[in-house]
Amino acid sequence: MSGLYIHVPFCTSRCIYCGFYSTTRLDMRNSYVDAICHELELRQDEMTSINTIYIGGGTPSVLTGSMLTKIFSYIDCKNAVEITMECNPDDITDGFVDNLRQLPINRVSLGIQTFNDKRLSFLRRRHNSIEIQAAIDRLRNTGITNISIDLMFGFPGQDITDWERDICKAIELNIEHISAYNLMFEEGTILYNMLKNAELKEIDEETSRSMYELLIERLTSAGYEHYEISNFSKPGHRSIHNSSYWLGTPYVGIGAASHSYNGTSRQWNIDDLNTYISAIKADEVPYEMESLDINTQYNDMVMLRLRTREGIPLDLVEEKFGKEKLKYCLDIAKNYIRQRLIEITSDNHLKLTHNGLFISDMIMSDMMIV
Repeated sequence: MSGLYIHVPFCTSRCIYCGFYSTTRLDMRNSYVDAICHELELRQDEMTSINTIYIGGGTPSVLTGSMLTKIFSYIDCKNAVEITMECNPDDITDGFVDNLRQLPINRVSLGIQTFNDKRLSFLRRRHNSIEIQAAIDRLRNTGITNISIDLMFGFPGQDITDWERDICKAIELNIEHISAYNLMFEEGTILYNMLKNAELKEIDEETSRSMYELLIERLTSAGYEHYEISNFSKPGHRSIHNSSYWLGTPYVGIGAASHSYNGTSRQWNIDDLNTYISAIKADEVPYEMESLDINTQYNDMVMLRLRTREGIPLDLVEEKFGKEKLKYCLDIAKNYIRQRLIEITSDNHLKLTHNGLFISDMIMSDMMIV
């Protein structure tokens, strides 16, 4: 089974932290939807066993009901157990949920980021805290029983008490799934330029660690499963689609700037709207491809599996890559095992310990083959 990702790059306005490919050219939505549908036709042979669908962006909720209906008319959803759509809270109107009822979507991911109106304004988000509550209520009333939210921490000037309020509010709302990320200053974003121009300061590393510690403690105490470095879910509500990325399951990406993976190669569509649409009209998918050698495949497993609660299955390392790669993996891990940053579980998985989570990037990098 594999996953299907559809990229919708449209946004009404750009947030200051966003490094994803997006555009505010809403007038191009119809022609882009036509192109998505045609790419689905052109690549139908790759989508014979789709079990998860994820519509991301950008802001997919800026599409109209008729646009979404058209997209789904080109997808065979009969085997899909999870169909997710990313939405902005202010797009969840009565009219929007009426359209949602007609679609096979059974999971919604809300880009909340924070419940603090001052910080929402700083990020240039379009919604406010009141609209968050209203959006969740509307989705519940529509029958969406699987809601995920994104939260951010590490804002300039934020303290532990401020962050704790966001965590407690998410718990109070009884959200099924929470993804939480440290605010990143990605090159090319407005936020990065503000940092570069000394208009703001990053919080210190110690405070950032304390915020992550608090996140883990509060959510696990409230019954959430910490199943991936940045992701928490109530029992039975892990993101099946995103888990496929971490487990190395093949997926097909449709739309400008979308990525696909089949186990031995990666490909990505061009990140230019006009070029993408023109190429698709000419019955061509405009993409680049990278073949993955055995070392890259091994590195991908380390980087992705080690992020998860279960970690790296050592039996699978030997099965896929042989005894030599397994020995390399264990030799590097020995030092971290001694420091109690990595452990080997009873079912022969190599996984990060609680303390290992805080230096996970360094551990993963060290364990890869250069």
